[in-house]
Amino acid sequence: MVHTDYLWFNTQQRQEFIRITDDVARIVASSGVTEGLALVSAMHITAAVYVNDWEDGLIQDFQAWLEKLAPAGLPYRHHHTGEDNGDAHLKRTVMGHQVMIPITAGRLDLGPWEQVFYAEFDGCRKKRVIVKVMGE
Repeated sequence: MVHTDYLWFNTQQRQEFIRITDDVARIVASSGVTEGLALVSAMHITAAVYVNDWEDGLIQDFQAWLEKLAPAGLPYRHHHTGEDNGDAHLKRTVMGHQVMIPITAGRLDLGPWEQVFYAEFDGCRKKRVIVKVMGE
């Protein structure tokens, strides 16, 4: 069985991190799949989906680390196209665009501290994530 659903985001800031674990779990529960996998994938080239801890300060640590790797405001060659989001493309590549999460007994089978996040690096407009649940 395959079940597909979407999460939509319209972030208020250019860069935001949003915990989506409960939204993904809700889609898995509604799918009827009890054993399988959930693919969670950002459908925009300047957004990421990743799994990590939801611990105080960690999101800010990610933001500071990514800003060191791909600072905003540099004269990226991509900006010659008329865009100003070269850093957002690079940050997304570092964080990854999708994750596969096992489903066991009808629930996301995450580790004790693992959470699913959507990371936006060029926000303030409508974006989406696909959640494709596959299994039996």
